[in-house]
Amino acid sequence: MSEIPLKSSPSKISHRKRYQQILSTFIKHGFGYALAKLQLKRSFFPIPPEETPKTEEDLKSRAVHFRLALEELGPTFIKVGQILSTRPDLLPPEFIQELTKLEDSVHPESWEAIHAVLIEEIGEELEQVFPEINPIPLASASLGQVHSARLKNGRSVVIKIQRPNIENIIEVDLSILGDLASLAERTPWGERNHPVEIIDAFAHTLRNELDYYREGRNADRFRENFTGDERIYIPTIYWEHTTRRVLVMEELHGIKITDIAAIKEAGINRKKVAHNAVSMIVKEILEDGFYHADPHGGNFFVLQDGSIGVMDFGMVGELTSRDRQSLTRLYINAIAMDAEGIVDELFRMNAVPPDVDRESLERDMEHMLQKYAGLPLKEMHFQTILQDFTKLVTRYSLTLSPDFWMLGKTLGMMEGIGLLLYPELDIFAISEPIVRKLRREMLLPKKEWMRYLVRQSMDWEEVARLLPRTTRRLVERIDQNKPLDINLIGREKEKKEVVRGLNQLSFSILIASLVLAIAMLLPIALSNALVFIPIGICLIGILAIFVWLALSSFRNR
Repeated sequence: MSEIPLKSSPSKISHRKRYQQILSTFIKHGFGYALAKLQLKRSFFPIPPEETPKTEEDLKSRAVHFRLALEELGPTFIKVGQILSTRPDLLPPEFIQELTKLEDSVHPESWEAIHAVLIEEIGEELEQVFPEINPIPLASASLGQVHSARLKNGRSVVIKIQRPNIENIIEVDLSILGDLASLAERTPWGERNHPVEIIDAFAHTLRNELDYYREGRNADRFRENFTGDERIYIPTIYWEHTTRRVLVMEELHGIKITDIAAIKEAGINRKKVAHNAVSMIVKEILEDGFYHADPHGGNFFVLQDGSIGVMDFGMVGELTSRDRQSLTRLYINAIAMDAEGIVDELFRMNAVPPDVDRESLERDMEHMLQKYAGLPLKEMHFQTILQDFTKLVTRYSLTLSPDFWMLGKTLGMMEGIGLLLYPELDIFAISEPIVRKLRREMLLPKKEWMRYLVRQSMDWEEVARLLPRTTRRLVERIDQNKPLDINLIGREKEKKEVVRGLNQLSFSILIASLVLAIAMLLPIALSNALVFIPIGICLIGILAIFVWLALSSFRNR
């Protein structure tokens, strides 16, 4: 295969220096062999031959250099590393472990540069809106930084301000990553993992994080989901002062959730905090289908009453009702040590390639489950189970969506925080009530089912109303010899037979639909006696139709 030069469109020419910086950084850290596989033009970038890791230490060293390269390349690549740390199906465990060390904390921008962004977004009346702003940031991340301030009414707030020109920087990097992903698509690794789709999904996530309006809406949604739950506190968003690049919200005063010594000194019950933290994420995932996807210690504060204040709503995950049902079934089958049930659910999720050896997959799944047989739930740590499951995913080329991997990472991080607070924490015991509730909801009639049945009943009502009239018109047209070359003039008996036959056909279809409705509702009725009411109505309808058909047949003898 001939080498492929870098694209030279006008937009790419302006990116040339950044291209060179990215490629030379990876080459410097020992990843020239990977670039060589992309068939880049080597006259611009001397690429050394691949050096295969000889020992586990060599692989760990390569993982460290990969992290260092991402850190050196700045905000976009730090974010790439954080996303990749949620994808154990793409990288070896050594790389995943190293990427979890990536911290979204960088050198702050000068106050002059940040102040200029505030003036641009808020306007010249900035000093009237915020009489006090601390020029020293509380935190500085790759996309923006946070400053404490005070509103005109005296309320304490924090202002999240986007870094100057960060959007343009990220768009250049995303363009380059898109080009490299297109080249990687042609390699064996790319054919298996579809890097273009990975970069597209990453770009979508990153652009969402740049929209502070969206982050504010996320906070409002979390607050609504936790209405009435005193264990969780979501700060207020001050929309009148928020823009796409500036987010203003209530300041929280509490203890960082990972500061165990301070929590202990404050006399706060650590077991209660751990339980609240894990209960929060389990509820978000299984009950709401909308969860905080960046649960590191800096985003959670323990308030004096033991409740948890949540910050930073830029990275969130969403699950459909079907996703949550799949998770529930996987959980139930795993607790029951049912390897066949887990494999069935993986097939239902379209996660299994068509050429998989099902017997072998079930056997290995059984071996994995037996590793945990007899252990009490509190000794089964989610992170360990996820690592074992990932090995099966890699071995059998299972394809789970990025959302599920992000979910696994989120649960693992939250479990880690919980165990740090209270080593006896049992995440499965905490999740059991919600799983039970969701399982019950899976058996009960759903709104979607009700809407479907209403639509179907309306359709059948339309059929029942129109069919006799349509039948009569059809007979009239037949009588006039228009649609068919059949002459029934003067043959009243035959016409009546046709009408009766069509009526019987329509009612037979209606009976079939009622029987089908009973079949769908009967399993649900076993756990909900109220469902016997629509079943009884269906039976009465069937009986009435049978009586009508019997009388009709008797009259026409």
